[in-house]
Amino acid sequence: MLDEERTLALIRCAKTGDQAAKEELLTNNTSLLKSILRRYLGKGVEYDDLYQLACMGFLKAIAGFDERFGVRFSTYAVPMIAGEIKRFLRDDGSVKVSRLMKKAARDMNAYIERCVAERGEQPGIRELAEKFHMEEGEVVLTLGSARMPVSIYEQGDYKDEKGTTLAERLPDPHDQEEVIEHLVLKEAIGKLPEREQKIVFLRYFRDLTQSEVARRIGVSQVQISRIEGKIMEKFKEELR
Repeated sequence: MLDEERTLALIRCAKTGDQAAKEELLTNNTSLLKSILRRYLGKGVEYDDLYQLACMGFLKAIAGFDERFGVRFSTYAVPMIAGEIKRFLRDDGSVKVSRLMKKAARDMNAYIERCVAERGEQPGIRELAEKFHMEEGEVVLTLGSARMPVSIYEQGDYKDEKGTTLAERLPDPHDQEEVIEHLVLKEAIGKLPEREQKIVFLRYFRDLTQSEVARRIGVSQVQISRIEGKIMEKFKEELR
């Protein structure tokens, strides 16, 4: 991985159209791209396609990054890369189901309904595979392709969900406990000595490494590690 100074220098060159700078940034951030795209494997998109999407998101991050943001480039790039992949999965990746697979799914669901009506139970995956001359994995994939999106205002099917909509069961992004924790942490940071506040700011708001913070503060990386450990203990006490 490139250090922050070299990264910023390459970004400045890349913004002027320097292709070599873009390629060097991409090459040296391959591990970052791969770590993000691994989260989206198994969602019907080939690895190579996911990698291309990650590269597109990375290049968009280069174009949109501003040093005045006061954050490391990687911190800014991660949501841009993930957003590019998510956008593709939402707009393109999840709706490309072939006509043959759609027909197979309809036939399979019709057979399942007949079995339920005639013998009061659904057929298993093995039975469906034998009936439709497929591998068991193909059966699972075919049935999965037939699942349709539901409205967030539709009521649940299970006993403990009756009378409530999906929207009501979604977690509140402003969860009360989380808000309280943020307030407690904010107060705890305010109680720290000035140097420790600066360490917290550089480590967790500027995303600097312990070594980088040590150079800024003028101490060793080992000292920063010890100070950080003590700060964490103070925070734990406050949260208790």
